[in-house]
Amino acid sequence: MRTQTRVYKLQLNEEQKRLFIELCGYRRWAWNHALDIWNDMYEVRRLMADYTEKVKIVKEAAKTHDEVRRVIREIDRNSPGAKANPSPSWQRVRNELNSDKETDAWRLAYPAHLANLAVQDLGNAWKNFFDKAQPNWGKPKYKSRKAPRQGFKSDQSKIEGQILKLECPQGRKDWPLGRIRLNEPVLSDDFSVISYFTEAGNYYAAIPFQVEDIKQPAKTGKATAVDVNVGHFDYTEGRVNVLPKRLDKIYKKIKHYQRQLARKRIQNGKAAYNSKNYLKTRAKLQACYRKAGNIQNDLIQKFTTELVRDYDMIVIENLSVKGMLMSHVASKGVHRSMFGKFKQILTYKCDWYSKELILANKLYPSTQRCAACGNVKKGDDKITLYGNKKHGTKHNEYVCYNKKCPNYNKVVDRDKNAMLSLLALAEHPELNKAL
Repeated sequence: MRTQTRVYKLQLNEEQKRLFIELCGYRRWAWNHALDIWNDMYEVRRLMADYTEKVKIVKEAAKTHDEVRRVIREIDRNSPGAKANPSPSWQRVRNELNSDKETDAWRLAYPAHLANLAVQDLGNAWKNFFDKAQPNWGKPKYKSRKAPRQGFKSDQSKIEGQILKLECPQGRKDWPLGRIRLNEPVLSDDFSVISYFTEAGNYYAAIPFQVEDIKQPAKTGKATAVDVNVGHFDYTEGRVNVLPKRLDKIYKKIKHYQRQLARKRIQNGKAAYNSKNYLKTRAKLQACYRKAGNIQNDLIQKFTTELVRDYDMIVIENLSVKGMLMSHVASKGVHRSMFGKFKQILTYKCDWYSKELILANKLYPSTQRCAACGNVKKGDDKITLYGNKKHGTKHNEYVCYNKKCPNYNKVVDRDKNAMLSLLALAEHPELNKAL
């Protein structure tokens, strides 16, 4: 069994839209209040009298991770302060949140599981934050009502045909969200927690289905490499443009709307956020972003499907996208080219279709290495975003100065050379290291 998530557009009337927004606000309230409780419990735990002694003992006695856990459990077992103020967990935070009698009255109007799922997601967020194997996870933050995307989750929804039934609050009969029509038939009857969200005035449901094993394509015995660049991806069959010309008009509109919003904020300050013209302009901006994202998502989905269908082994660069976004030279182009999303989609599709995905070492010099002779440029010979000043070459030109190379003193396309250099890792995995 495999999990596939499909996003369906919901067809809601005005009353259903109003209640949908209220449920989004209810989850946001549960998340923010649970985060308050979590921070308070952590602070009390940190300020306990025996906390300093605990840290001292652990540092002196513990040498391995198992010893750290053993020492902390032993101190917790013998410390009355630790028993009275246990460390925060999503179950304890949930119980504390549900024990607030002042909020019981109005919370009865909403499904009970929505708040519990919000607290459980908060616990997972803290777990990922403290997991050293996932260094990119940030500290959980408060949810804002001004965020362009709002949503909630439900694990009690049901599907009958093309009708989605959201969990009804206990004791309520007139529940408008008891019948929601989907824009197309569902993939399967076996599904798990559904994520509902709204963005740019539209309403969606992301439904993860449990489906049978996908039919595997025939083995081709071929390998390819993909060199990702700003605006285009190069592979053995040619080049794919991920920033087509039809996006230019959309990005011009985005630039225009951004300037309008900035001008309104400068002139009116915080009062601009309550202006109807400001909200209309922001809605237009969000619609343009969504249209551009849909176009690029369609291109990347088709390209990755072609790769896993035609090749058994695919080599790509393991780029540090966050580091590249710190550069002012090509940060906007890197963001628009969707490097991270391409890697994410290709990874799960290779897993689905049992294809081998090879990630090049982050320090592997695919751009500086000659694909014909293996010579690596160093020092003043290196190619930069501006080309090479010493030899007067452009940024898209690669010239090998090894006299024994068949491409000696010849100008070749830098991106094609980098792609062929990556392709060499398919036959010679021992080269997948910093040279």
